[in-house]
Amino acid sequence: MAGSDALVAAARRARAHAIADFSHFKVGAALETDTGEIITGCNIENASYGLTICAERVAIFKALSEGKRAFTRIVVVSPTPPCGACRQIIWEFCGDIDVIIANLTEVKLTLRMKDLLPLPFDKSLL
Repeated sequence: MAGSDALVAAARRARAHAIADFSHFKVGAALETDTGEIITGCNIENASYGLTICAERVAIFKALSEGKRAFTRIVVVSPTPPCGACRQIIWEFCGDIDVIIANLTEVKLTLRMKDLLPLPFDKSLL
């Protein structure tokens, strides 16, 4: 995919800003808008673990708060794919986009959101 290298690099840079003092599980994300802009996020932990927020949600909420509404793909630099909460947020605000899973040295996997969340809960069910 064109531009994947820049998107992956942005997610890796975002990971460096992660605040993971308790788990030491640092994650970076980079979300691409339909205009090619890259919005990044990192996970931010809190002593009250329930208040921790994942990198994917930081990037999406940051983009939404800046008025962005259309996205093409997201890179997550993590040893794992997005958690269930992030899958729901990605589906609801980004739709069936590409989700690229990478680590610090290589891209591991690219999936569509429909494969990560095959039966999503969304406004069509309300």
